[in-house]
Amino acid sequence: MDVPVSFLDQLFNERVLHDTGVDGLYARSALFEDVISRFEAFALSFGKDEISESMVFPPGMPMPDFETSGYMKNFPQLAGTVHAFCGHDRDHMGLLQCMAAGEDWTKGQKATDVALTPAACYPLYPILARRGMLPEGGAYVALQSYCFRHEPSKDPARMQMFRQREYVRVGSAKQTMAFRETWKQRGSEMMELLQLPHEVEVANDPFFGRAGKIMASGQREQELKFELLVPVNSTSKPTACMSFNYHMDNFGQAWNILQADGSPAHTACVGFGLERIALALFRHHGFDPDAWPEGVRKVLWG
Repeated sequence: MDVPVSFLDQLFNERVLHDTGVDGLYARSALFEDVISRFEAFALSFGKDEISESMVFPPGMPMPDFETSGYMKNFPQLAGTVHAFCGHDRDHMGLLQCMAAGEDWTKGQKATDVALTPAACYPLYPILARRGMLPEGGAYVALQSYCFRHEPSKDPARMQMFRQREYVRVGSAKQTMAFRETWKQRGSEMMELLQLPHEVEVANDPFFGRAGKIMASGQREQELKFELLVPVNSTSKPTACMSFNYHMDNFGQAWNILQADGSPAHTACVGFGLERIALALFRHHGFDPDAWPEGVRKVLWG
């Protein structure tokens, strides 16, 4: 009996992705990157007349801002920090001896002032806070960043290093809630144009520990997070390819982002998992974009 070939192995066999030997860390082909760039252009066409500015962030963020975000409190199992060699000549010799002997050489590494960015919108909030009070209309920012989450997996849609394209709305509760509802509708419209099966469901983040279960329950009850799900690696467990989040004034208070009236700002974001959406397109339309449905090609290639 033939053993089914996993979707990940198909991606490797077709050279869409390339194995590095570490689960969730893959080299990407030019074809894969082309699909992502075309989807980004498609996504940006929806909100281009609404944004106040655009930003692209590196995959690292300042440690103090990372700590202010509360990520270590809620998701320590996913976090990553940047460590580096900070020793002298003698320490270097010891490091080389450990490597030569096949021993652990990382014990001499020390934390730097950089953490790996876990969510694309996090670096934005301290920038807005440093500017002072928001204008009357708040802020509406398009941004992109590489992100890191420590969850190695054979599921190609669960990468450790991945990109998020986001729109972030910062302002009043009314402004941010209206933004999220608009993007929930747009998200479904986008998936229909790409001819991808999908559903939008209330969701929760993977909060850590016993207290995290209570937080996750509260998040679902308040309907603070919705996800747009598409079958990618599994039909029984579809993948979150977009998320629609309302943070209330949590980040406004954490970073002291103030509205024009002096009250803490509310925030909301819509996030597109760029690698996940590309994988969904390959999964449902095949590995040759030239053979994709004409309607999909028109959306992405014009």
